[in-house]
Amino acid sequence: MRNIRNICRRLHAAARTIQIKPTRRIIDLRSDTVTQPTEAMLHAATQAITGDDVMGEDPTVNALEVYAADMFGKERALFVPTGTMGNLCAIMAHCHYNKSAEIIVGKKSHINLYEGGGYANIAGVSCKQVEEDENAMFSMQDLRDAIHLDNDDHYAKTTLICLENTHNMLGGVCLPPSYIDSIGKLAHDEWKGHGISVHIDGARVLNAAVALDVPPSFLCAGADSVSICLSKGLGSPLGSILVGNTEFIRLARRARKRVGGGMRQVGVVASMGMHALLNHVERLAEDHDRAQRLAKALQNEGFWLPRNGKVDTNVVFFALPENCKLKKEELPPLLYEQYGVKISGGYSSGGKLFRLVTHMDVDDDDIDLTIKGITSLCK
Repeated sequence: MRNIRNICRRLHAAARTIQIKPTRRIIDLRSDTVTQPTEAMLHAATQAITGDDVMGEDPTVNALEVYAADMFGKERALFVPTGTMGNLCAIMAHCHYNKSAEIIVGKKSHINLYEGGGYANIAGVSCKQVEEDENAMFSMQDLRDAIHLDNDDHYAKTTLICLENTHNMLGGVCLPPSYIDSIGKLAHDEWKGHGISVHIDGARVLNAAVALDVPPSFLCAGADSVSICLSKGLGSPLGSILVGNTEFIRLARRARKRVGGGMRQVGVVASMGMHALLNHVERLAEDHDRAQRLAKALQNEGFWLPRNGKVDTNVVFFALPENCKLKKEELPPLLYEQYGVKISGGYSSGGKLFRLVTHMDVDDDDIDLTIKGITSLCK
């Protein structure tokens, strides 16, 4: 015990001697998850009234859930720690009564690629992958071919169709309301009575709503459920919202408990999420403008961009020019070392693509420096 106390004293003494030294400006374009909470967010957290959310008694969480449900035109909402958990709880809720369920997902979707296979190893459902086109859409014929009804012992029954809006790996592409409505009509009308639902992985769905200039409720009317991330472009430090009808949210809450997502006095975080929804949605247009400026500048310098350089929101993918003497592995470390710009690479087959994501902690001067750094290093 004495040794432990001595160690603690030495650590405490060492901590007092640490000085925070001024550092150069770092421009982090790896993701919009790197944003820092604003002073106003932190102030909101200090004023939050809290309660036990597992018991449904945190008034700040309850207010956030009511606001989000109304914003998306759904009956109820559920606050969860992460977007991955939101999608997982949605799958578990939609497939709750179907023990031989199959979900349909995009081959390049976040649910399929980046959520640890949770649909299989936690939710216990099988998955049918369907190829998306460059606009993140399924061919309606491919979708019809992928659907299995409960009339053949060989197949798991299709219970859920998952969309992603905006689509991360396809460059922040927006799915328009007309397309989402068409998927909803296929699931609810064409296959009426077969219990097929539609879920939107809407980690950046508010980016889509802003880019398309439509209310979130109109954009997502054709879907049964939507997950909305508060910690990406909106700048909250953590948290996602899941919206849907009352029975769906009841089952999603049960799923959240089973995967360890029940939280207690979490209003301190929910207050920052509410601040984000109230104050940071319209400003997403600034991120889109900066991303489009980045894309245009890189394309003009001979870099290859998907969709012929078209950028809908805040995600930009690019590849080095064919005559570039720099190896693709060399660009990220050199860009950071010489210009203080962080980017991520290794995307696509062969890892030729880099990703840039604009967000609220990146301004116009940062974009100028990024363009200068990338183009100078790749001449």
